[in-house]
Amino acid sequence: MKTKIHRLALAAGILVAASLPAGAADSIIVQSTTSTANSGLYDYLLPKFKADTGITVNVVAVGTGQAIKNAQNCDGDVLLVHAKPAEEKFVAGGYGVKRSDLMYNDFIFVGPPADSASIGGGKSAIDALKKISGSNASFASRGDNSGTHKKEMALWNAASINPADGTGKWYLETGSGMGATLNAAVGSGAYTMTDRATWISFKNKQDFSIQVEVDKSLFNQYGIILVNPAKCSQVNAEAGQQFINWMLSDKGQQIIASYQLNGQQLFFPNAN
Repeated sequence: MKTKIHRLALAAGILVAASLPAGAADSIIVQSTTSTANSGLYDYLLPKFKADTGITVNVVAVGTGQAIKNAQNCDGDVLLVHAKPAEEKFVAGGYGVKRSDLMYNDFIFVGPPADSASIGGGKSAIDALKKISGSNASFASRGDNSGTHKKEMALWNAASINPADGTGKWYLETGSGMGATLNAAVGSGAYTMTDRATWISFKNKQDFSIQVEVDKSLFNQYGIILVNPAKCSQVNAEAGQQFINWMLSDKGQQIIASYQLNGQQLFFPNAN
């Protein structure tokens, strides 16, 4: 199954690093959220890990929901995503050995300068969603069961709003990744919610800017889990655990903290 997913990933162009056959003793597959890949973190971090260990990491970058499904199907050795309740369910179901906090950043709301819902400068995600819904201002959602989408839906629920009522009117579900959703938002003048790392690395901002930030409800925690070899016999548990240990180590955490774009730190380690 690993060989199959490796070929599919290569065909889709979603492997961040690959040089050895999946399943080799010195190669592992990490099922990952897209934000860590799109931000450039793996390009920065994985060569350092390989230099230390000789292990090649093949990253399959998809939405968190799909990454979890892939791992449940034994198409990976390590899971690195950002939806803690779903991660804990993955472990409780016996698919993962142990979940560990790895790093965090935050989600933000971005939008056009017209700011028709008047959310600019706000510090409350809930208030922003109420204003967007109340004014029928356009909002672009990933709608793909990713970690970002899960967080967005939790916020709508906390605001006691069903955004599906606005489908076909002001609520647009792209069914796509964060980059494509940001492009859709920019192209249609819609608000959207994104993780900060993807926004910092996004090239098509045009005149869009951050409208709402620094709300504790927008906290974005990433976790890392070894896929359970008792469920998936082909898991490269030794190399996978070595990768996890390195990421959680002082050195790995310092490397995560040192990664910057445009002078801005994208991820904040918190393995402790």
